[in-house]
Amino acid sequence: MRSLLSRLLPELTPVSKRERLRSAAGALLGILVTGLICRAAIGPEAAPVLIAPMGASAVLLFAVPASPLAQPWSILGGNLVAALVGVTAATWVPDPFVAASVAIGLAIALMMALRCLHPPSGAVALTAVLGGPAIRELGYGFVLWPVAANSLLLLSAALLFNNLTGRAYPHLRPAGPRTDDRAPASRLGFLASDLDAALEDFDQLLDVDRSDLEQILRRVQMRVYGRRPGQTTCAAIMSRDVIGVAPHDSLAQALHLLRRHRIKALPVTDERARVLGIVTQTDLLDKAEWDRSGPRLGLGRRLQLTVERGRAPHGCAADIMSAVEPVTPDTPLAELVLRMAEAALHHLPVVDPDGRLVGIVSQTDLIPALMADAGPGGPARARRAADAVPA
Repeated sequence: MRSLLSRLLPELTPVSKRERLRSAAGALLGILVTGLICRAAIGPEAAPVLIAPMGASAVLLFAVPASPLAQPWSILGGNLVAALVGVTAATWVPDPFVAASVAIGLAIALMMALRCLHPPSGAVALTAVLGGPAIRELGYGFVLWPVAANSLLLLSAALLFNNLTGRAYPHLRPAGPRTDDRAPASRLGFLASDLDAALEDFDQLLDVDRSDLEQILRRVQMRVYGRRPGQTTCAAIMSRDVIGVAPHDSLAQALHLLRRHRIKALPVTDERARVLGIVTQTDLLDKAEWDRSGPRLGLGRRLQLTVERGRAPHGCAADIMSAVEPVTPDTPLAELVLRMAEAALHHLPVVDPDGRLVGIVSQTDLIPALMADAGPGGPARARRAADAVPA
């Protein structure tokens, strides 16, 4: 019996206590704010102020905000469609239980067709049919109040709370390359079409974003690769003589260092050598104005060191640096490749356990190391590749 019961328990994704607390606090605040605002808007005597399906919506928006079922279009589209269907069914079908059945079935069909499936919306449709005289008297007004009002307020609370507490919401698809090439992380291992075919064979709706599923599977691939014996780490390939800048150093100084040392990136560090960000050639090109004066760069263009207004107001490295998550010397190359590919980075600073800069790794450093790990003939190919890569 114990074995049977254990098999019936769902295997939820493991999350930290901090994440559980954040989910509970978000739902508490979201429902509280929604209820208080609605009550203030129509008065304490009016009914209904807050409908029960909002509790189920709060579970999705605050506990699983990455779910496709918890996105803004899902809650707004799903709840409005279900409310319209429910009111229509209650109006035209005399038997309440038949009307409820019709409302639920039709609402699910329409939500799936419109890509706004939201499980609590089923309860919205049921409330429209079986909610009693107070709901029935509202007619189609039920769609606007309380359904639309509750949904908009709860969604606004979720947008504010999730982003203020470090969650990205809504959960957007990762931006793909602007060319016909696939993203770097997807050029090895399984193809996106392989995943699509597998999902089609599975033929069931999954409560996980497809891009998230692909990213998880690719991380699994990299972890399997990282368990190979003799795996190289960042310590073996990183450059240790690192040229960096302080956050208050000017753009002219940053450009001078890049040109003088023939490098393409400069870590930005504080007085204790802790990494704050990184300045690259791309940052300079994107965030400075072009003019005929100033030092000459490639392609016959010149960089004006009085920077564009609003984008680098102080004209220093801190204005244009990109935020990065450094790696440590013992980071395996498999993880390093994944981090670089997912974030479209060409350089990553390497820090010690105290967060102080000890080196930097570039894509150029990776080429010979990966080829050396590739098996027979790898070291020879690595030497040829290293000789062919410009400094």
